[in-house]
Parts: sequence; structure tokens; C-alpha cells
Amino acid sequence: MDFVQGMLYVFTPLHFVYLFIGVAGGIVVGALPGITGSVGIILLLPFLFYLEPASALLMLSGMFCGAIYGGSIPAILISTPGTPSSAATVLDGYPMAQRGEAGRALGIATIASATGGIVSTLCMILIAPQLARVALAFGPEEYFALMIFALTIIASVSTGMILKGLISGFLGLLIACVGIDELTGYARFSFGIPQLMAGFPMLAVLIGLFAISQVFVELKNIGKELPRYHQRIERVIPPLRELGRLMKVIVPFSFLGTFIGIIPGTGGTIASFLAYNEARRFSKNPDGFGKGVPEGIAAPEAANNGTTGGAMVPLLTLGVPGDVITGVMLGALILIGVRPGPLLFKEDPQLISSLFVGFFAAQLLILVLGLVGARLFPLILRIRVSHLFPVILMLCLVGAFSLNNSLYDVGVALAFGVVGYFMRKASFPVAPMVLGVILGPLAERELGKALIISHGDWSTLVRSPIAVAFYGLAVLSIGYALWRSRGHVHTSRL
Repeated sequence: MDFVQGMLYVFTPLHFVYLFIGVAGGIVVGALPGITGSVGIILLLPFLFYLEPASALLMLSGMFCGAIYGGSIPAILISTPGTPSSAATVLDGYPMAQRGEAGRALGIATIASATGGIVSTLCMILIAPQLARVALAFGPEEYFALMIFALTIIASVSTGMILKGLISGFLGLLIACVGIDELTGYARFSFGIPQLMAGFPMLAVLIGLFAISQVFVELKNIGKELPRYHQRIERVIPPLRELGRLMKVIVPFSFLGTFIGIIPGTGGTIASFLAYNEARRFSKNPDGFGKGVPEGIAAPEAANNGTTGGAMVPLLTLGVPGDVITGVMLGALILIGVRPGPLLFKEDPQLISSLFVGFFAAQLLILVLGLVGARLFPLILRIRVSHLFPVILMLCLVGAFSLNNSLYDVGVALAFGVVGYFMRKASFPVAPMVLGVILGPLAERELGKALIISHGDWSTLVRSPIAVAFYGLAVLSIGYALWRSRGHVHTSRL
């Protein structure tokens, strides 16, 4: 893999600007409560169709990394996490800000986030190519079993409401079945409507379910403003002695976050709370946690940003999303013409090397933007909800129209926005439906290939030891989700 070519590509002025826009936009998106990284990626998608895949991937990666970090800003300043993975940062970040040390808290969060991202990027560079070589031996049977395992993430992201999550995921699979069957050529669920022969446009479905439905939910806050932070932010960079002491916390929990990120169905929320609890358990001053200790910021921020590179390992090598945001990333990659999997490493090594270098550069941008721009972060929180969400709705509608220049796509986006709104009001999680829409066609395609090769022999699906292992992991994944739903592990629901 030629990293020199990757560096030459990423640090070309225009391509670096794409990465910068992604990171800066991600920080703003993450810092605005109610606008998650998933929504940011979906809003970015319509603009990516006009870029080459490598440039689009740089913007996506920047948005992904920037949004995870950006969630720490409101968590520290106003005690409201911008993303679910920053919830643990509130516990010590906000008390520190209340003491007039918001600059110090933001500096620690920035350095911990960048370090966690760098560690996870290095691990991704080391692990992903090796896993891709192993995955090259997979056939349709193994890939179908892998997709079944990936679909069990539906249970993992539905903690506390497994049944509703499974119903939502099943509806997503049904939506994915609309249109002409690729193998038989028969139309399914089209009801004689010509537009449905091609199925629902994935971009419009994603925009509706995630972005437009969120706008509808937030309409109740249209007359409200976010709380403001009025104190002056000073001394962003912590003293070197304190920084050296914190590195003993940051580095180990960066590796922990990377490991958790590799495991499908986990994500930054679990990583950050686990890191926080472990940091408190091993601390010489455990009673200080919750009152504004630096370790209470460093540990969760290092861990949740460590999941970024870790989650990309199964996504790039196997096409399996690790959590909801990487599920949206998978859909985004498919839409821009990039099919994740082991063949990607063999057929387009320059794209992979550019991604690796771009991920590393994104962490450096987070470090620079976070330390230099910390004094400006309170300005982000002054954005009025009454101004923000109409702009987001307009971008959603323009984005849905732009791909095919079709008002039908706009109608689909609005329809799924209404569906997503009522699902949220009825406490049905939207994320499983999105994962069903994205993963369903992939599983169906591999099933069809396996049955064609075996001349319709269904037993071929369980003859491979690797396939059986994935089925076993799927059962364990559902069992783990059921165990979590009984209250052993509490995480935020999307």
C-alpha cells in the first residue's frame, strides 16, 4: 500500500480543503444538540455525488471524526451532550466549566480526542489490510452469514426495546424488497406504480428517516434557544506536567475505544462510559469524579474518539457497520459508488491509502481547530433553533431532488420523514429501519448467489465452518442485546 501516493493526494490543496470542510462541518454538527453525526453525513451526501470517490470519502471521514469530537463542546459548556457518545463527558466537563475552567476542559477534551483518533487510525492501518486478506477467501455462503450477523446490530441498537427494534428492522427489510428482483426480474410490491419498479431511492429514504423526521421532532423547540455560556474562555492548553500525567489515562483508553469500536453493535457511548468507570476505579482520587477532575474528561473522550478508526475496520474490510453512524456511512459509500469489502483493498489501494492518510490528517485538524477555535465555540451555541431547522429542511429537500432531479424523490423523502416522526413519537427506534434498508439488499444478493451456485440447495448455507461461526455470533449478539435490555448496561437511545 503506497502511503506516499495517499499523502500526495490528501495534501493537494483542493483535497485538503474537502477534508477541512468535513472536519469543521462535523465539529459544528456535533456541537449542536439534536443534530447527530448521522444527520450531518446525510446532509452532506447530495454534494458528494459531484466529487470523485476519494474526495467524497475524505469529506465523509472528516464529518464522522469531527462530529464525534464536537459532541464534547456543549457537554462541557452547557451540560448537554451534542452526541450520545459525549454523555459521559458531562459528568466532569460541566463542573469544571462551572468553576471557570472551561478552556482547560475543552483543551483536555481536544487533546484526548485527537490522541484517541490517532491511536485508532494507526490500529486501523495495521489491522484492516490483514483482515481484508482473510476475507478474500469468503464465498456467498460466508457473506450471507456475515450479513445476518450484521443485521443483528438491529437488536444491539435497540437496547431496552428489543421487540420494537426488531419490528422497525423488519419494516426496513420490507422497504428494501420493493422493486424488481435482481435475480428473477420480477417486480415486488410495486402495485403497478412505475416509479416503484426501481424501488425507493436510498438517499431519499435516508434523508427522510433520519434528517427530516428529526426536524419534525424538533419543531416543538422552534421558539427556544440553547443555553448560553457567558464566561470568558482562557488557558485552553493544559500545562505540560498535567498533560504528561493525563497521557497515562488517554493512551490506554484510546486502545480500549479502538477495540470496542471494532466489535459490531457497540459504539462510542458504551466505550465512553466504560472508560469513565474504569478511570474512576483505578484513580487515586475516585471520590473526585463527578466534581470536575481532568481524568473524567480525558478517559471518555479518548475512548469515544478511539472508536472511529476501530469502527471503520469491519466496515471497510467486511462491509459490516459497527454502529448506527457507520451504518449510515455504509449507505453513503454505496451511494457514491464505493463497495466496502476485501476486494476494495485489492482493486483500489490508492483509495484506501488516501482514506488512511485522511483519517490521520483529520485528527490533526481536530487538534488545531479545537485548540485555536475554543474561544469561538460558545458562538455555535447561539444559533437559534428557529433559524437552524428550516435551513436543514431546505437542504434535505434540495438534496433529495438533486440526485435525479425528481419531485418524486422529494415526495419519498417527505413521506419517510413523516413515517420517522411518528415512529419516534411512538418510541420506535429509527436506526434499525435504516440498517434494514441498507443491509437487506446486500444479504439478499449473497443469498441468491449461494443458491444459484448450489442449484437451490439450502443446506449449502450451513456447510461452511466460517458461516456457522457467524450464525453463532449472531445468536450471541442478540443474547447480549437482551442481557443489556434487562438493565445491566445503560446506553442512550437514538
